Amino acid sequence: MKKNIYISMFVALLGGLTFSGCSDFLDAENKTAGGQTADDYFGKDASTLLTTTYSSLKSIAYSPDIYSRGTDLYIHTRGKSSTVFDTYTIKADDETVKGFYSNVYKTINYANGVISYAAADSKNAYEARFLRAYGYYLLTQHFGAVPYITTYINNAEKNYPRESLENVYKNVIDDLTDLYNNSSLADQDHTGRASKQAVAALLAKFYLAAGWDLDTELVDAAKGTYNKKSTDNFAKAAEWAEKAINGIALTMTFEDKWSPFKEGNAEEIFSVQYDKENYPGDKSSGGHSMQNNFGGNYDNCTSSGLKNVSSEDHQSEKSMYLFENGDQRFDATFMTTMYNAKKVDGTAEWGTKGYYAYYNVSDKSNLPIALRYFPYYVTEAQAEAEFAANQKQYVRGDNITEVKAAILSLPNVIVYTFKADGSVNKKETLNFETYNGRVYNGVCVKKFDDAASDQLQSNNDYRDIVLMHVSELYLVAAEAYYMAGDTDKSLAKINQVRSRAGLAALGSFGDYNPQYTTSANFTVNELDLILDERARELYAEGYRWMDLRRTKQLVRYNVEFSDYVTSASDMANKDGQIKWYRPIPTNEISANTGISEEDQNPGY
Repeated sequence: MKKNIYISMFVALLGGLTFSGCSDFLDAENKTAGGQTADDYFGKDASTLLTTTYSSLKSIAYSPDIYSRGTDLYIHTRGKSSTVFDTYTIKADDETVKGFYSNVYKTINYANGVISYAAADSKNAYEARFLRAYGYYLLTQHFGAVPYITTYINNAEKNYPRESLENVYKNVIDDLTDLYNNSSLADQDHTGRASKQAVAALLAKFYLAAGWDLDTELVDAAKGTYNKKSTDNFAKAAEWAEKAINGIALTMTFEDKWSPFKEGNAEEIFSVQYDKENYPGDKSSGGHSMQNNFGGNYDNCTSSGLKNVSSEDHQSEKSMYLFENGDQRFDATFMTTMYNAKKVDGTAEWGTKGYYAYYNVSDKSNLPIALRYFPYYVTEAQAEAEFAANQKQYVRGDNITEVKAAILSLPNVIVYTFKADGSVNKKETLNFETYNGRVYNGVCVKKFDDAASDQLQSNNDYRDIVLMHVSELYLVAAEAYYMAGDTDKSLAKINQVRSRAGLAALGSFGDYNPQYTTSANFTVNELDLILDERARELYAEGYRWMDLRRTKQLVRYNVEFSDYVTSASDMANKDGQIKWYRPIPTNEISANTGISEEDQNPGY
């Protein structure tokens, strides 16, 4: 499938946007190389600026600090220490937060520029309105009430007051509803363009967020309890989620859904596009690094032939036990078999040998195995039967990596090494902390692997980054139905997701029996089933922090499951204000005359 190429020849014209430097953004006096002003160029053709708007999503689509850390699912291993996002010690001058805030507003301003230059009834303007709305979704979920700007900033104006969260939600929902009903957007698009399906999906997410933020009231942060004042927004969220799903059944296997060879499949609603073949710059660093995160340490790729992984955002103890026996999403999410390689002229073989042989060799029955991982529910007898049946694949020979296997269980991981003939040599038990201090310490996420990746450290992943997909909307609908009081429809949606994963249907919410351990202070409830299902289906996709904040479970889950938080006070300032949002960056408060220190989010 031909991809849309998000490359602008005029990127040099487009400076960074913060309120402290908005006059540098698209000042009409800034000249292109040809002597044109922005007004001269974009007044003729807004499509170039639209291309830049799409491309700007690359700077906000992937950020583990922002999207994943400070939750229940991830830990850091092999000397990688906790971050301020894990420990909730973020300051208002944090560079990651500042960059994220600025980059989202940059996307919004690009979109406003397209809307300004394009005809109101043009496809360019329609797509830009969707992209602007997506930017506001990210801002509201991470910062709450923010300045709501729908005009193009190309001057030195710096007075942008914070709009109430209720008004931001209403304005964006009204705009998206009009876009769905009255635009000429395609019904669906699987090449990274805005579509009516994407608009419906975003509306569902906005209504769900509005339901939680406006229509529920926190009772106890540590217990995750709340009062519900209205179900109207939740009912609308379910309605729009159904429109986005549009009867699409979950018929693909989970493995196929995330295959690098099946990008742009029928379940994809909206994605950020990458294309290595047509990338005009240095192809070694023009991609992203999603495939290099969410896992342990497997040595350097040029030395081992295995994938470089950061040892950050590795499986937490809870996430090890999230997946039930028979859940096909475990093997589709994590790389459970890594293949060995030899060295040629001092460098490990690559592509059809080592890690990526998993994708590039059709018959893997004769490939030498380097590392084999089993989930907690596999017994020692089952693992050892597999070793015996495939003994030839456990022969190291002159391959690089010492062959090892492990059953990833608690409190001890069971580790196997092998003799020269491929038979089992030794079995030992290691506690989880000791195991995670070693190399080859467990599975890594494979959902984002680029089968054609070069043998480089990072930024060589050219997989599209999927931002919305159908099964997530099933779970949006499940959450919305549940909060609207229709538990039957909620459970039906959950069971459809579970069925595709190979799991039996639940007869009721009470039938759910998670395998992870909880303390006496934590009682699993109905909402936990929805959040656990989202964790399994959407693992490592960047939803988790937003999910826990939205549902008011952020404190409850961190206190119970995080390695870095022990009490609610760890997530609060000295005055006891919980850090439910990210801080408004210091430089934005100082430069934007429309907001002041009094507008800073609680906790900072």
